[in-house]
Amino acid sequence: MYCLAELAEALDLEFSGDASVVITALAPLATAGPGELSFVASKKYLGDLAATGAAVVIVHPDFAAQCPVNCLISETPYASYARVTQLYNNSPAVAPGIHTCAVVSEHADVHETAAIGPNTVVEGGAIIGEGVVLAANVYVGHDSRIGADSRVFPGVVIYHNVHVGERCIVHGGAILGADGFGFAPGPVGWEKICQLGGLRIGNNVEIGACTAIDRGALEHTVVEDGVIFDNQVHIAHNCHIGKNTAIAACAGIAGSTRIGANCTFSGMVGVVGHVNICDNVHFTGMTMVTKSISDPGSYSSGTPMSPTAEWKRNAVRFRQLESMQKRLARLEAKRET
Repeated sequence: MYCLAELAEALDLEFSGDASVVITALAPLATAGPGELSFVASKKYLGDLAATGAAVVIVHPDFAAQCPVNCLISETPYASYARVTQLYNNSPAVAPGIHTCAVVSEHADVHETAAIGPNTVVEGGAIIGEGVVLAANVYVGHDSRIGADSRVFPGVVIYHNVHVGERCIVHGGAILGADGFGFAPGPVGWEKICQLGGLRIGNNVEIGACTAIDRGALEHTVVEDGVIFDNQVHIAHNCHIGKNTAIAACAGIAGSTRIGANCTFSGMVGVVGHVNICDNVHFTGMTMVTKSISDPGSYSSGTPMSPTAEWKRNAVRFRQLESMQKRLARLEAKRET
């Protein structure tokens, strides 16, 4: 627990109100009560702010005068709130050591401060760094590495020759370094193309539950520092994801795609393979990316929802666009003559 003055010091923020008030928990603005902290990131919540029962609210300087309770004043209230959640993180502490039911190769290098959970397997040549936590039922393949202070949750599978950086979080069910979808048609069926590359993941990367990131076919698949993945994302072989890019749930990125830094992919975005996307590109939900993008900005595709009868009529018109365009071109040509 922290008092208001301690939080202000920890977050390097100014505050207004009773410096000694103690914050015991965090809560939504509309339901927060005594001893609880909340935040306001948008003026559309000013009504809730006026009626809040919170002990402390994080507010933008523009809203500080309208705050009826103690406040922390931040130019970026949502980011400050994120930092407060880290101070109040209630994830269970894990003691270092190797569980008696774990299977750790004598040829693996496990730091003495690491924690290896029950039924976890660490193969030969693997390196598990300082302060790493491998929860129950994790598999770490041959010659893979997990950097210092990274946490791997239950049921994660990390294949051979996968390097995970420092301070990463890998949520349950994620698969790192599985084979890419590489097959060549042969005279009697599909010939498997062995995936000979690895997977390299930078520092401060978070990987959502049941996300799959494939290894490279020849060169490595690469995920740079600060990238965040939601649940059920698929990154195919030989992709390169730039720093601080964020990819939301159910997005799929086909092979050999290069994505720049600071991009955002909303839910269910699909990207065809072998395209390049520059820095600072943002895709809205369900966008289908079919070509390279060299200009930063926001991009969308798809048909917005409408009543079914209306959607069916518009779908028919969509199929008629080519013939309509040709008719229009003929009319324009006729008019010009």
